[in-house]
Amino acid sequence: MGTWDIGPFDNDHAADFSYRVDAAPAEKKAEVLRAAFREVTGTGTEYLDMDLSVEAIASAALVAAQCPGGEPVTTSYGPKEPLGELPVSLRAEAVAALDRVLAEPSELLELWEESDGEEWKAGVRALRGVLAGA
Repeated sequence: MGTWDIGPFDNDHAADFSYRVDAAPAEKKAEVLRAAFREVTGTGTEYLDMDLSVEAIASAALVAAQCPGGEPVTTSYGPKEPLGELPVSLRAEAVAALDRVLAEPSELLELWEESDGEEWKAGVRALRGVLAGA
């Protein structure tokens, strides 16, 4: 996976995920995000694959953008098509998914801990804070 920064869309896989969100019909975009959260939370205590984590973080950023205090997704690597109003119920699912990404065993967490991952973890926690506080 090519990663160039710590943001939710600052890697090749998240950028590719954006195309999948854009390709979904307007009425199905929320389901694409929900599926990303459920793939992560459905792993339980099994090893969590990096690609699933990246999609969940990108999805969480899109949901958080619609929360009070959330930041808009302005990167050129994010979805280009409007998402419409997302269901509020996605917020709790996003929080659960982010909690799982930050818990062992998680490939993405391991990879960031091999480098200077504190800034990345702080960014994920900040995203979680917006979602949990909304």
